[in-house]
Amino acid sequence: MFDGLKDKLSGFREDVEESTEVEEEAAPDDGAAAESDAGDASADPADDADAAAAETDSDEPTADGDSSSSDDEPSTFQRAKAFATGRIIIEEEDLEEPLWNLEMALLESDVEMSVAEQILDSVRESMLGESRKQVQTTGELVESALHDALLDVIAVGQFDFEERIAEADKPVTIVFTGVNGVGKTTSIAKLSEWLADRGYSSVLANGDTYRAGANEQIREHADRLGRDLISHDQGGDPAAVIYDGVEYAEANDIDVVLGDTAGRLHTSDDLMAQLEKIDRVVDPDMTLFVDEAVAGQDAVNRAKEFDDAAAIDGAILTKADADSSGGAAISVAYVTGKPILFLGTGQGYDDITLFDPEDLVESLLDEE
Repeated sequence: MFDGLKDKLSGFREDVEESTEVEEEAAPDDGAAAESDAGDASADPADDADAAAAETDSDEPTADGDSSSSDDEPSTFQRAKAFATGRIIIEEEDLEEPLWNLEMALLESDVEMSVAEQILDSVRESMLGESRKQVQTTGELVESALHDALLDVIAVGQFDFEERIAEADKPVTIVFTGVNGVGKTTSIAKLSEWLADRGYSSVLANGDTYRAGANEQIREHADRLGRDLISHDQGGDPAAVIYDGVEYAEANDIDVVLGDTAGRLHTSDDLMAQLEKIDRVVDPDMTLFVDEAVAGQDAVNRAKEFDDAAAIDGAILTKADADSSGGAAISVAYVTGKPILFLGTGQGYDDITLFDPEDLVESLLDEE
């Protein structure tokens, strides 16, 4: 899953390592010059190292008040001192080409532009002027910067879905939105099974009253899982169907109502208006947007449009197991401000995984 993106992130690590290796090779000559300038004031090498480390970590102002080096670029003397104490300072020139390559790699992986820019800015801010200690490789420094940058964009708005279900008044009403053909109805069935595994009962409500065969499709899932289904004839009011589902759940002590909606295009004004009506009439506890991870930038754009029409609370990305690029998984939360909650990872009812941003970032940076 997301192997293509993983390879591109590994490439950035290698680029920075290569650029700083060149810096290390040049540093001994600088170090010799700096040592000559500094003199042999102390006979103890450990004292020299401590003094060098102190100068590396903080620049003392000159007599006329100016800093001895710019805020952004460490001086040659500073770099030499850093080398003498086993530290290599990461400079702008070390990052320029690797960051450019990383930006191209992210965009090629369908990461949304503003998300790519945020990741680059975060990595640059985190690494520029940083000193690599003897016990720390450049690769470890890069990995730490990438970890924080990726987590910052992926984990936006994250909340504990199961905890929210547990603490909410019952029944909990969840409405599912998205375009046709992305696995929305199947995701409803999967989530029903996920809830059952955790002790929660659910009823399905078919608010997709536009599409011929919609009742039959969701009924097949309901029958396989042994769930009750609330439905009306084709052409009925979607809001009324889901409202009836809520009343049925209240009367039968069912924990969760899972309401399907018509697979609508985000550019279809009349269908989006229906979605807004469902939001007003039913007032669901959660609205979840469903799309394919493999849709990349299209999924991100649709998520934003649906969120604008009737605010979503989170997203489910299907076919994540078939997605190499990872662009949607990286971008959806940052663009909408709403978290990814689940990943669909196969055809079975158990093939749904609670989304964990930390686990995803670690898997992307894992070199094995």
